[in-house]
Amino acid sequence: MAAPSNLSAESAVRAVVERLALLEPSPFPVVSCYLKLEPRDKTRGKYLTKIKNRVRAAVADLDRSALERDAREQATRDLGRVLAFFEQPGRLPSARGVAVFASEGQDLFEVLPVPHVHRSRLAVRPVPLVRELVALEEEFGTVLVVACDRRGARFFKVTAFDVVELPGLTLPNSRTSKFHGSRQAVGHAAQPAGGGGERHHHMRIREEKHRLYAAAADHIFRLHSEHPLSGLVAAGIGVDAAALLPHLHTYLHDLVLGVVKLNPQHATPAEAREAALALRDERERAWERAHAEAVRQGRSTGWAVNGLEATMAALARGQVRTLLADGMADDPEIDEAVEEALGERAQVDVLYDERARRAVDELAALLRFRR
Repeated sequence: MAAPSNLSAESAVRAVVERLALLEPSPFPVVSCYLKLEPRDKTRGKYLTKIKNRVRAAVADLDRSALERDAREQATRDLGRVLAFFEQPGRLPSARGVAVFASEGQDLFEVLPVPHVHRSRLAVRPVPLVRELVALEEEFGTVLVVACDRRGARFFKVTAFDVVELPGLTLPNSRTSKFHGSRQAVGHAAQPAGGGGERHHHMRIREEKHRLYAAAADHIFRLHSEHPLSGLVAAGIGVDAAALLPHLHTYLHDLVLGVVKLNPQHATPAEAREAALALRDERERAWERAHAEAVRQGRSTGWAVNGLEATMAALARGQVRTLLADGMADDPEIDEAVEEALGERAQVDVLYDERARRAVDELAALLRFRR
């Protein structure tokens, strides 16, 4: 997808998603593919093995389908186009996931880099499966990466599909060169023994840092008040990386995803985005374990179900508040459950943490109401 130059990446992706969502069912189906491209998926071409297996299964399903011959042949060609795209590694986006939509009959072939994919899956349907993209933008929200040192603070707004550097913050500060107590300026008395001048110099540096961090914390508070944040990342060098945290307003502490080492003077937006995504992934593993434990406790009280059959029944009744799906299980019914849960605006939590996966029998759910 080539984004118009006057649109941000986020706006360009949103425009494509809106256009896909407006497509009406036609005699020619659409191939929808979501594929994880995290480092472990790229190891020894695992992602390519996954997509080949899914294309092979989809072609077999088409042969058994009730579609007209022309529609089947077009869908088969579209599956080939999707596979050909993934067979050229140089065309893959640097993102952690990708969504591809193809329909020759509707003159459609869109490739969208995404920061997160629930499960690698592929489907041939009358319309594109865009619910995951819509839910992703809503769930991701805005993560603010704040890179600080004594000289200033930089702010990076990270969203599901984009990263933008906001206006930064600088404060006047003192001369930064090291104080030399042995030097005596003309017309001034020598510094007293004990290095008092050097001590005062370092005290000024500490005060300047504190003023800068306090000003940055106030600025973050204003940004959050105007547009609520979903996460906050502190960045810097050495011990200064975490120096912002004590200055934050109390209720912003719950938004902190973590602390990363980035050079505030040289960090790029891409580095800030990658840092935010990595910390968000770590937080998601913790959420997975918490949700799996909630299922274990909720089964005895009727507020949770575990297992494929029980979870699919709960989905059919509209009971599911949070769907938990084993991210490693290769079962088409899990993909159908994910799509159905997204359609019901339920939270979808695909489990990759090993401890969380052991607590779930392929599918489980936390419920909105008991029967």
